[in-house]
Amino acid sequence: MYILGLNAFHGDSSACLIKDGVLIAAAEEERFRRIKHWAGFPSKAISWCLSDVGISLEDIQHIAINQSAKASLGKKILYTLFERPNFKMLINSFKNKHKRSNVKNCLLKEFSNFRFRGSIHSVEHHFTHVSSAFHVSPFDQAVVLSIDGFGDFTSTAWGVGHGIKINLDNRIYFPHSLGIFYQALTQFLGFYNYGDEYKVMGLAPYGKPTYIEQMREIVKLKTDGSFKLNLNYFRHHREQINYEWENGSPYFENLFTSNLEKLLGPSRRKNQELTQKHKDIANSVQLMYEEAFFNLLNKLYKKYNLENIAIAGGCAMNSVANGKILLNTPFKKVYVQAAAGDAGGAIGAALTTWHKVGGINSKKRILPHDHAYWGPSFSNDYIRNLLKLQKDRINNENCVVENFLDFSQLIKLTAAEIAKGKVIGWFQGKMEWGPRALGNRSIICDPRRSDMKDILNLKIKRRESFRPFAPSVLCEDVSDWFEQNDDVPFMMQVYQINKNKRAIIPAVTHVDGSGRLQSVHKNTNPRYYQLIKEFKNLTNVPMVLNTSFNENEPVVCKPEEALDTFLRTKMDILVLGDWMIKRNN
Repeated sequence: MYILGLNAFHGDSSACLIKDGVLIAAAEEERFRRIKHWAGFPSKAISWCLSDVGISLEDIQHIAINQSAKASLGKKILYTLFERPNFKMLINSFKNKHKRSNVKNCLLKEFSNFRFRGSIHSVEHHFTHVSSAFHVSPFDQAVVLSIDGFGDFTSTAWGVGHGIKINLDNRIYFPHSLGIFYQALTQFLGFYNYGDEYKVMGLAPYGKPTYIEQMREIVKLKTDGSFKLNLNYFRHHREQINYEWENGSPYFENLFTSNLEKLLGPSRRKNQELTQKHKDIANSVQLMYEEAFFNLLNKLYKKYNLENIAIAGGCAMNSVANGKILLNTPFKKVYVQAAAGDAGGAIGAALTTWHKVGGINSKKRILPHDHAYWGPSFSNDYIRNLLKLQKDRINNENCVVENFLDFSQLIKLTAAEIAKGKVIGWFQGKMEWGPRALGNRSIICDPRRSDMKDILNLKIKRRESFRPFAPSVLCEDVSDWFEQNDDVPFMMQVYQINKNKRAIIPAVTHVDGSGRLQSVHKNTNPRYYQLIKEFKNLTNVPMVLNTSFNENEPVVCKPEEALDTFLRTKMDILVLGDWMIKRNN
């Protein structure tokens, strides 16, 4: 049985394909469209999933989408009757719901040569989130939590997963949302692009929580673990917020009212200098989120008395807070999947549908996801032909090309070049699922160099200087370098680096002594593991600096994009499969 899972008509549109309950392909639309967080119908991701497996739309029995117009219908009606929101807001909401229910028309338009004869399943947004985490986790039983902006009139939902069954016991409904709180304050700080919340996380350690009392005026914590917003500071619940979802990068108007500026002072304009005040506000925003997050988690532990928790939703991308769960709550194990945000809802929708319609085999738990390599891959023959076609461009950039029949020799040479301070583009195997580059579409550098962040920003990334770079660490060496010994394969947790090691690896040590960990296993990514192992043999440091292979664009998907990025930037070396392209300095 083939089931196609979709996150459509929303930011981070995506598609995945499961066969008899097992994920076999998954990708985000942005990687094909080359527009960050692309929103709309994920036709290119669907096409790739089908072609990668060698089937057509006619072979799909079920399509599952991660939203349902029927969800929370009573709550929506009551809110409309009693709160009387802006009429234009209601009309636009109705239009969006109609668009999202039109999957068959989109399929007919985009795949006119094939007929879809199967069934379409609408799965409630937050249920898909918790499914995307729990159903692929290593836990047979766990607390489940979905926490984001909004989806199907809900911002937060929690309950328990056992076996394949998930029960959601409670929710926090529109208009109260930690995701909206964080997004509004991100806009206030002058970061206007969709998904810029990670910049506030990166800025926060440079400040102090001098505005925490103001934040507590904005977010009110309740004794049952839930929260509510002081709506005087927000517009989303009454006014029509102009936004753009379709066929491009999502865009939002400001979500905050003038009352926020009365509370905190003038908002920062785009490209305005970042002052200490802005850093202090960022620190206070992050602390407020953590207070609300841990208030909820501690109540959930007390309620369910389970040691495992599986978390998803856009707020589950807050890797700083995730890294403090084991320190601030009694939970012993945490699972956050690789695409914790809305893209991952495609997997949750597909797996929820599988457990509903898959028959006797669907009553069993599937193997947990311990890697994120579900995207496109390219053969060495493909790369060889590309390099032949691009020979003149490569020569004009004064580069030499070498093919290595013995990959171990390529590993040794690459590790040696990293140790010399070279910036390496590393393109191998299947593209990662989710926002993080995890060693297959990565830029790799020496973590020991204190000037490496400046070199990277100057040569390639061209991004804010306060943003940190992450370490990829051999799994068996994590405990020697980090205060918490945990397996973090998807770079979803930030931990403190051991104090006696921070000076050794300044390029991946943030200003507060932390690092966003990726633990690397030999069985899930043998080539990347071997590269780090060889670097350790040379330097006695079992890690490399790992950042996404891109330049203010989505992470590269195809060898063509990797080569283009290499040639237009000042990257030193590009490793494409078994090929090395090196600049002659």
